[in-house]
Amino acid sequence: MPTVRFLALEETMGRKPKNFEAPGTRVSDYFGSRVFNRKAMREYMTSEAYKAVIDAMDNGTKINRSIADQVASGMKAWALNLGATHYTHWFQPLTGTTAEKHDSFFEPTGNGEAIEKFSGGMLVQQEPDASSFPNGGIRNTFEARGYTAWDPTSPAFIFGTTLCIPTVFVSYTGEALDYKAPLLRALQSVDAAATAVCKYFDKNVTKVNATLGWEQEYFLVDEAYFAARPDLQLAGRALVGHAPAKGQQLDDHYFGSIPERAIEFMKELEYESRILGIPVKTRHNEVAPAQYEFAPVFEEANVAVDHNSLFMDLMEKVARRHNFRVLMHEKPFANINGSGKHNNWSLATDTGVNLLAPGSTPMSNLMFLTFFINTIKAVYRHADLIRASIGSAGNEHRLGANEAPPAIISVFIGQQLSAVLDQLENIEGGKMTPEEKTDLKLNVVGKIPDVLLDNTDRNRTSPFAFTGNKFELRAAGSASNCAQPMTVLNAAMAEQLIEFKADVDALIEKDSLKKDEAIFSVLKRYIKESKTIRFEGDGYGDAWKEEAAKRGLKNEPSTPRALDAYVSEQSLKMFEAMGVMSHREAEARHEILLESYFMKIQIESRVLGDLAGNHIVPTAIKYQNTLIDNVQRLKEIMDAETFNSVAKEQLEMIKEISARISKILSSKDAMIEARKAANALEDVREKAIAYYDNVKPFFEVIRYESDKLELMIDDEQWPLPKFREMLFTR
Repeated sequence: MPTVRFLALEETMGRKPKNFEAPGTRVSDYFGSRVFNRKAMREYMTSEAYKAVIDAMDNGTKINRSIADQVASGMKAWALNLGATHYTHWFQPLTGTTAEKHDSFFEPTGNGEAIEKFSGGMLVQQEPDASSFPNGGIRNTFEARGYTAWDPTSPAFIFGTTLCIPTVFVSYTGEALDYKAPLLRALQSVDAAATAVCKYFDKNVTKVNATLGWEQEYFLVDEAYFAARPDLQLAGRALVGHAPAKGQQLDDHYFGSIPERAIEFMKELEYESRILGIPVKTRHNEVAPAQYEFAPVFEEANVAVDHNSLFMDLMEKVARRHNFRVLMHEKPFANINGSGKHNNWSLATDTGVNLLAPGSTPMSNLMFLTFFINTIKAVYRHADLIRASIGSAGNEHRLGANEAPPAIISVFIGQQLSAVLDQLENIEGGKMTPEEKTDLKLNVVGKIPDVLLDNTDRNRTSPFAFTGNKFELRAAGSASNCAQPMTVLNAAMAEQLIEFKADVDALIEKDSLKKDEAIFSVLKRYIKESKTIRFEGDGYGDAWKEEAAKRGLKNEPSTPRALDAYVSEQSLKMFEAMGVMSHREAEARHEILLESYFMKIQIESRVLGDLAGNHIVPTAIKYQNTLIDNVQRLKEIMDAETFNSVAKEQLEMIKEISARISKILSSKDAMIEARKAANALEDVREKAIAYYDNVKPFFEVIRYESDKLELMIDDEQWPLPKFREMLFTR
């Protein structure tokens, strides 16, 4: 390892963080200790205020201002008791990160004294600058006003010495400018729709919650290496770098023994997460060297999304204490496994039933089939929108790259459940004889639990796979906010369930079918209509791309074009009907996503140009000059015949370096011209497409030549930490 470039590495390796001691107690003793949860609310709030907040959390009722003052008083007392000095409205703007503005509880009284003040008004609403966050044209620069509004369904927490209050972020005119507001609307919509359908099976159901369990993949690199890589600092990924001789091909990192430095980081991260109520449960090595994963127990979707955003923030902070940097880019290192964030989604009733898990009776299994088949139909109807919801500049590197599902959205349910659906599809007629009903319920529906006991092996190549009691959206990227795909999925499911109920009720009223017969009849039709979205094979293979095209399924690898689904007529109609987003909000979101895409490619292009022109080419020329000097000296001391024999390889090497330098410089200049042309475009969609079509292709050309030079040039002179150094430092 070079001793000059990375001296800081030797100074930091093995250092223990000074501010963390392992708790040494059971997790249950401190879990949620810095969360204003129901236990804390009971202790610090009046019974009236407690009842109002619980009612808001469970039933969505509004909290009036007088009650808000009581809540704020109790929340302030709790926070001050735990050492909080400030409060903030914690929100999730469309930047991909969280946002916060801290205000002190301190309030001068005017007589040289002060008090700690926190009122209901401060709790319920604040006014950040809306024009300074991505808004898609909803707010002009001179129209700065926006509002954050308290979300009582997600509990407040203390982060450091700051009371953090989860909020939505909306414009002065009421449009959503964040991830949370549309998600809350989608969750409310799917709650109402799913509850109405549940009444067919259980009259006691009064609420249905969408649940989410996320799996966060990430890389850890030493802070010294991170500081020596401009591309990691500014783009989150290594834009150049040759794959090491040993990568992941031996499969020895996956689920292997966790390195000591990494486990110390994980232990502190787990502790910090758990005191904030994040139920992290699983940790392990992932496929690639230096890649790891955390996964929590599933939670209500809104809280789970908040917890994932908070967890990503925590990861960054804790990693620095351990002299690490966390890379959450979907593809930080070429030619090794990238990072995803699997979203495990289901629906659960307030009676304790998971609607995507079969029960012990034919009736409960019919309820399972109803939600199971409607989920497939919802994904079928809005496959393009689901594809758009996981689209980003980073995730583009994973999709279809033999490590993540392709850009084609399909559903995997396993051979046994496929056989069950095939049986249902082939049932004849509408009205059934008592014998047919008995046969169907006992021999088909009744056997579903037995089927799932030995379900088909999970298919990691499927973007949307059923895994026994939930669906797993595997295509989401590691750096993404879970709210985006969860908003789309829950909104699509709400629309589908509303249609299902209308179809069933129509058969009962118009055709005089019994309830079960009507349900079976509609489900049978849905199975036929959505059959093309189901795929049980290898999603990575070219054969699937050909088959998908025959089925009429879209395969759009370009993120800017895939994002068009946000503003398709079908999507706009669904968003508006479900009360999730207005046309203006959806169109603004589309523009923001396009802007984010081209800006990230723009940044990468600029960083790559800097690396090529100011780091790689000068180093290559310097090394080339060393070779030239050596060849000239050899020529001075050797006869022509000996020289030609001895110097042949070095002369070829000099020529190759020259050719590769020339290719890098010409490609860099052409890339800059393509970038200028793209920047001149006014239309944001055209600009994003130009970056995809005309700028991004130069990345691989420059990278290829640079990586070849890395293998040729003296290791002592190469200006950037290499993959083998970054990935195998323990």
